[in-house]
Amino acid sequence: MAEPVAIISQNLLKIQQRLAEAAAASGRDPAQVRLVAVTKYLPPALVPALIEAGARDLGESRPQQLWSKVAALEDRQPADVRWHLVGHLQRNKIRRTLPLVDLIHSVDSPRLLAAIDHEAAATGRIVPVLLEVNISGDQEKHGFAPKELPGLLPRLAESTHVAIGGLMTMAHRQGGPDVARRDFAALRRLSEQLGAEAPANVRLSELSMGMSGDFEEAVREGATLVRIGRALFEGLLPPADA
Repeated sequence: MAEPVAIISQNLLKIQQRLAEAAAASGRDPAQVRLVAVTKYLPPALVPALIEAGARDLGESRPQQLWSKVAALEDRQPADVRWHLVGHLQRNKIRRTLPLVDLIHSVDSPRLLAAIDHEAAATGRIVPVLLEVNISGDQEKHGFAPKELPGLLPRLAESTHVAIGGLMTMAHRQGGPDVARRDFAALRRLSEQLGAEAPANVRLSELSMGMSGDFEEAVREGATLVRIGRALFEGLLPPADA
């Protein structure tokens, strides 16, 4: 296990340095940005190496993979590890997923929000969530269209067992850093607009945006959560999208 820990630790340090430089360039404190280590392509056997390297916020895209990785850790998971679901959640997987996660980044429809609220109420829990926004308009992506959200605000007040804390997005798949930064700036502006009109029980302070290829642009535009996968595992796994 020593070699994977060393590789991930070195990659993590490099990413943290880049994150700090991006934050400084925009006058931000790096402590305002949490790094979520996405384990999408990491075998369950290597998750302990990621934790040993210092990662405490872990993210998964697929509920089934989240279940298996949490189960693989059994009682070896440190108490301060927090799991994030960063990918699409189907309603029939809510019940098994909710007890395992600290934050769901990807609430992408009123029906999903209502289903999470209903299940959370049945268990007496308040579930923190973010609303996913398809800021780029890409057809293959999930998420609310930006124009939908202002009209949704009154309905959000009806959700008694979800804590809506912010927005999440992905930039255009193509276009480079300038396009990514434009998308992230658009999400920040949308958050500011909605925050001024949001019900009292809705806080939009979190911005989950930026992945391995564009997290620096996201930090410069106000990201509070960045979702890093591929860049953490360079030299350990075959190249893959994060």
